Amino acid sequence: MSQVLLTHMLDRTVLIRADRELVFRFFTDTARWASWWGAGSTIEPRTGGRVFIRYPEGTEVSGEVVEVTPPERVSFTYGYVSGTPIAAGASLVTIELDEAPDGTRVRLSHAFADPAVRDHHVQGWRYQLSLFANAVAREAHAGAETAVDRWFGAWSEPDAAIRGDAIVKLVSPAITMRDAFSAIEGLPDLIEHLSAVHRFMPGMTLARDGAVRQCQGTAIADWIATGATGQEQGRGTNVFTLTADGRVESVTGFWSGR
Repeated sequence: MSQVLLTHMLDRTVLIRADRELVFRFFTDTARWASWWGAGSTIEPRTGGRVFIRYPEGTEVSGEVVEVTPPERVSFTYGYVSGTPIAAGASLVTIELDEAPDGTRVRLSHAFADPAVRDHHVQGWRYQLSLFANAVAREAHAGAETAVDRWFGAWSEPDAAIRGDAIVKLVSPAITMRDAFSAIEGLPDLIEHLSAVHRFMPGMTLARDGAVRQCQGTAIADWIATGATGQEQGRGTNVFTLTADGRVESVTGFWSGR
């Protein structure tokens, strides 16, 4: 079918907290491609290359790569192997990646000949791009547990020079922190805040309690604060926002009972 007839557009945009180069690999690497479509899905990342999608429940889609411009744009035809509701080659998917302050903005446009078929795919793309965002985030933020432990380690470090060096490497310069005792804006403020913690509560340590949970660049971890004598001083939960390159951008802390 001539592309000039594909006048009915489905557009959707999502923001992913990951570098654009990594995001683009999920459109060109078969293993990553299959991770958000389904086992057995493949893609040949070249003009004229075959696109194949096998959804988990067995539905199959085939197409052909029309354009691939790393790491900015990929376009491919999309149609069902069964021929219904879209024949092979009878729709066109274009995905563009834009660098954004918080990561990568993914812009999808799916062109159809029939508005009813377009409408039928709205929820499908909402769901599929959600799976995609999670697949990318799992790889981009595979180090979330390490970042969280380094955060708690910095809070527990009594040596100011070692602590400062660790914090500089771990957090964004625009780091913010909010909890029952903190309203921190920026790296210098955080460094001074940690110095005060060790001045007024010498020997205090902070440690993770349980597994780190991470979803699309947001991580949650429980913690226990212990005094110099080893007695528990408090416990709670921190919510971390991570940058596209895995640094800590913001922390919100919740003390149990406060």
